[in-house]
Amino acid sequence: MFEKLSRVIGFTNTELKVLIFIISVFITGLVYKTFFINHSSTEYKNFDYSSQERLFQQSGDQNRSDSTYTEEKNVDYKQEVLDFNNDRFINKGAKELPGKKSININTAGIEELIKLPGIGKQTAGKIIMLRSKKGSFKRLNELLEVKGIGSVKLKKIEGFIFINRSDELSAPAGND
Repeated sequence: MFEKLSRVIGFTNTELKVLIFIISVFITGLVYKTFFINHSSTEYKNFDYSSQERLFQQSGDQNRSDSTYTEEKNVDYKQEVLDFNNDRFINKGAKELPGKKSININTAGIEELIKLPGIGKQTAGKIIMLRSKKGSFKRLNELLEVKGIGSVKLKKIEGFIFINRSDELSAPAGND
């Protein structure tokens, strides 16, 4: 029977069985809902919250007259915002960048190193500690050993730093 019906409709046997199953479940659910579910028991109630709202508003009025609350002020918030000093907000964290290839990484002190983008006092101190431990840097990539300096930060600062071999022979290591 399924084979004849599947040839007429153009479905495979499996597709036809699934279709018949879905239709039978749909019809069963429709019959159950129509005859076995009591529709009169699903009565929706309309709640009136006006009495609770009045109580809430009255309690708010009592709190305003309470001595713990200050009087309402007429504040011009726009003027309050404009009263701020603009110097506090403009270029607060901006550093004055050093010139290209102007900082010798083997002789620079903390003050010079913190001029580099993304380098603060702690990272500058770590650079100097690593330099004193190694004696001097041979390549700029050695800065990746410093905690806080990754490849992205190294790319940002490598245009400002250089290694001068003659300075590392004349400068005592670790006296920065």
